[in-house]
Amino acid sequence: MNWDWILFDADETLFTFDAFGGLQRMFLDYSVTFTAEDFQDYQAVNKPLWVDYQNGAISALQLQHQRFQGWSERLNVPAGDLNAAFLNAMAEICTPLPGAISLLNALKGKVKLGIITNGFTALQQIRLERTGLSDCFDLIVISEQVGIAKPDRRIFEYAFEKMGQPPRERVLMVGDTAESDILGGINAGIATCWLNAHGRSLPAGIRPTWQVSTLSELEQLLCKP
Repeated sequence: MNWDWILFDADETLFTFDAFGGLQRMFLDYSVTFTAEDFQDYQAVNKPLWVDYQNGAISALQLQHQRFQGWSERLNVPAGDLNAAFLNAMAEICTPLPGAISLLNALKGKVKLGIITNGFTALQQIRLERTGLSDCFDLIVISEQVGIAKPDRRIFEYAFEKMGQPPRERVLMVGDTAESDILGGINAGIATCWLNAHGRSLPAGIRPTWQVSTLSELEQLLCKP
């Protein structure tokens, strides 16, 4: 094994993240039938907020409140309550991605494992406990707690400090989002592996060390003799 540490993104890298399903489930509690059209409207607000958050222009709290502002006014429910209900619904429906458990079991004990996520604290802990995966990880770094999001190299510097400053060439970052996970790893001077499950083309100027389309392909890459 060429690595001392392998760092993973969480959403859509280790865990499914069906936001539409989570929103449908969450809005049932408010007697709202949440449609595909509603989801498009939600994403039109949500996606630019994530870009602002990753660029450090807004805080995690601002993102979580602003994405539900319209619904908050419509339902007369505080945006923070809607956001908490959404994260709770997501924790209930999230499952490990195909190949995730096999990969983590193959790596456990051979290399230290960490998560660096731009996702939110409330979701990460519950989900790791529910899936029984919390004891796989030696480190969990959540942007909401650090106050900095990937691709900013400072969230990686924070992680390296917690990891005891391992040699950078012995650390690998794995993630599905080129603009945050892969660019972040490159900014931090470590090797990267892009999990490209949907055959996307790489954004200009971002070059991962490796590219795989499934976690089982990654397992073969990492564990081949």
